[in-house]
Formats: sequence, C-alpha cells, structure tokens
Amino acid sequence: MRILRQPFGFSRRLLIECWNSTDSASKRAVAWAPLAQKLRKAACIFPNQRKELSAMPETETSKGDSQLFSPPSGVRGMTKLDRTAFQKTVTVPVLKVRKAVVNGLMRVLKRAALRRPGIKRVIEDPEDEESRLVMLDPYKMRTHESFDKEELSALKQLNVSPQLSEYNLELTYENFKLEEILKAVLPEGQDVTSGFSRVGHIAHLNLRDHQLPFKHLIGQVTIDKNPGITSAVNKINNIDSTYRNFQMEVLSGEENMMTKVRENNFAYEFDFSKVYWNPRLSTEHSRIIELLNPEDVLFDVFAGVGPFAIPAAKKNCTVFANDLNPESHKWLLHNCKLNKVEQKVKVFNMDGKDFLQGPVREELMQQLGVSKEAKHSVHIVMNLPAKAIEFLSAFRSLLDGPPCSSEHLPVVHCYSFSKDVTPAEDVRHRAEAVLGISLEACSSVHFVRNVAPNKEMVCITFQIPAATLYESQTLHPENHEDPPLKRQRTDDDFSEKNPQIASKP
Repeated sequence: MRILRQPFGFSRRLLIECWNSTDSASKRAVAWAPLAQKLRKAACIFPNQRKELSAMPETETSKGDSQLFSPPSGVRGMTKLDRTAFQKTVTVPVLKVRKAVVNGLMRVLKRAALRRPGIKRVIEDPEDEESRLVMLDPYKMRTHESFDKEELSALKQLNVSPQLSEYNLELTYENFKLEEILKAVLPEGQDVTSGFSRVGHIAHLNLRDHQLPFKHLIGQVTIDKNPGITSAVNKINNIDSTYRNFQMEVLSGEENMMTKVRENNFAYEFDFSKVYWNPRLSTEHSRIIELLNPEDVLFDVFAGVGPFAIPAAKKNCTVFANDLNPESHKWLLHNCKLNKVEQKVKVFNMDGKDFLQGPVREELMQQLGVSKEAKHSVHIVMNLPAKAIEFLSAFRSLLDGPPCSSEHLPVVHCYSFSKDVTPAEDVRHRAEAVLGISLEACSSVHFVRNVAPNKEMVCITFQIPAATLYESQTLHPENHEDPPLKRQRTDDDFSEKNPQIASKP
C-alpha cells in the first residue's frame, strides 16, 4: 500500500503559509482569496491532474463512487460462499497527525472518520513512526474544504494541517456488511431481504423463492455477520399444525435448536423446532402486563412457553396458563421454575375450548361469587390470531346464577389477523357475530403489527357482556348456531415480508 503525498487539489506550500500565519482572523480571511484564485489558475494549467483529483459535490456521487464499498462484481451469482473472492482495493483520503494528538482529535472527527466493519480508522504512518494516518470517509471528505468549522478549529488548535493524502486500502470479506454482500451476490435488480428473527443463538429467516438458490450462502453470511448467531434456519412450511410449530431447514451452522432467550428481563428456554416463539411480540407482551394490577387474575388460553403468564405472575397476579402443545406445556412448567413463579401459575395442557369451559368456568364462578367488595380484575388473553375469535363462542352462557356487577365482568384480549381495509371494524364485526351481541360501545382495538402486505395483527379488548356470559340472560335475536371450533392452528405469523415490527397507535 502506498501513500500519495500530493494533496487533494491544492498547493501544500500556499496552504501551510496561510494556516501558519499569525495574523488576525480578518487577515487570514483575506489571505484565502489569492489562494483560491491561484487554485483556479492551477486547474487550467494542469487539466489532467485536475480531472484526477477533483471532487464531485458532496451531495452527489458518480456511479463509480457509489460502488466504492461494494464487493467485487465477480461474486455475482455465487451460491457457495468463497470469502477470498471479496478482496478489493479502494482509495480513501487520509489525514496525517502527530501520534500525541490522535485521541483528542478523533473526538472531533467522528463525522469525517471512515466507518467500515473491521477497519481501524487510525493506522501507523509507514514513512514516519511519530505520526499516524486517520482514514476518512471518501463520500464526506473530498478536499480540505469538506471539514466543517468545528473540525477546522480543532485542527488549528492541535497544529494539524488539513491537507489530505490518498491511501490504498485493502478490503476483504470481513469489511463488507451483510446487506452489501447479499446485494452483490443475488441477481441484479432482485429484492434483497437481510432481516431475520433472532431466537437466542438461532437466526430464523423467511426466504423468498428467488433467494432459495442462495439459501446456504445467505445462512452462512448471516452467521458470519452477527456475533452470537451460530445457526441459521429457514421455515419450509406454514404454521398449520395443531401445535403451532413448523418445519424448518438448517441452512448453515449447528443443528442445535435448544435455545435460551431473554425478553423484558425474563428468561425462557425451549426447543425452537417444537414450540411457537415470536420475538416481534415483546412489546405486545409488556403492553398487556402493564394493564394488570397486583392480585388480578389472568387466564392465558394459548400460553405457549409463558411470555404473558410469567411476567403476570411476577407482578403478583394469580395466573392460569394453558397450551395444547405438550412441548409448550413442558417448557412452560420449566420456565415458571426458571423465573421462580411456579407457585403463582397453574399450568394446563388442554384444548382452548375445554380450558375455557372447564378450569376458567370453575374459577370464574368462584371469583365472581365472592364479596361485592372484591377489587381485583379478571383478564383473559387469547393470543392465537388465526383462530382465537372462533373460541369466543365458549363464553356464551358459560356461567350460571345471577349476574355479578358489571365492574367485575372479565376483560378479554383477543388477537386476530385481518386483511380488510378497515381491520378494526372487521375484527369487531367478526367477534360480535360469534358472541351474538354488539361490542361497539364496550370495546377497543389495538393495532399490534403489520404481518404482511395488507395483513394486520390486531387485539380487540372488551368486557364480556353479562347478556353473553350468563345463561339466564336473553341474547340478541340474531344469535346463530356456534361456528365449529377447529383445533388445527394456522398461525402464519412468520410469513410476513416486512422484518421490522410495525406498531401503530
């Protein structure tokens, strides 16, 4: 690598003369005028040099510049990762500084300094052991005029000349970002999706059809570029099994699906290949927990491995948690012990309808029959977006005897997907059809996230009307026969194309 001492388009002698001047600020300003005039003349005298060293405006970049930090074109179409094929040499501007002032100067040059993975911004000067070279961002720093006022002031105080030199920088595979590598490898013009769900040491990808020929390369690059990731998997079918898990293919790395995650300061351990877990729901989990008060009662109908149940129990709520999947049931018990809340959570392994019409009914009969002064609330969470609304029919005529006061009626948080143009109204109308009563005046709908284009996940919250909950109450004449409750779950929560959480107010 060589250093070219020719400054970027200006005279070193004139610059030093001006910079080292001890005149007043006004005189130095005047001194710059003839310098600028001489620079313009120099551009006419040496047109070839001007062409080589001149800078485009900082708001624009040529096609070549825009590809400066792109991998070599020869990697296009690569399906088996060859890290050696990513070697490339680029020219970047450098600033020579005395070794003693490097630390103080770097605090000021944060904007201008080069930022690339695995590259040191300050390196030794091969021609002067008492100096260092600060590598600068070529997109921001073209000439000395690219320094802002604060930077120029710092350079002056530290007696550092603002002249720039060129440095030939060797780039390797380690210096490119995940997105840059995939964009260079995949066919030009095709969409590049680099997002994934992180589940402990596992990167869960949802590859599209055009990415499948490159799946093993994508998996390996994902592992390489994300510290702590040791396995990359891709879903190969929809979540359509009874137990809400899905088949997955290990693209690269270890095949160990036993993982541990932390969410909202709680730890969860499970076999990712056998249970349902979505890290994009952490905000929703905490939102529901914030609605609860100590001593409240929570029924979690589709509890999974415990992201609602365990934080609620830690908040000193009484929790009844259920899941049909035997693996989820096993890990729910394990995680309750792991988080030291096993005494606060009663765990069940039942179908959702059986849970509602069995343990939930029995507990509600007891809870709603206690002293009228009871101040705790009852909440029922139903997080099975593909099917939960159908399970609402289990609430119809669920309880016997005289109704309790309306303030003690259970509050339901029911999740659902909607592809309707007005998802809030769509979900409310569907819930009303199952319950046989209007919810317009007693419900609210919270937008959880965008699952896929034109598909929203929402949560409808309402207090179960006494006319629905109690057998002795008269329901609306438009009541119809309950729709069949299918146990098969078709939650395709991982089929989204947008990798980011889309939360709406």
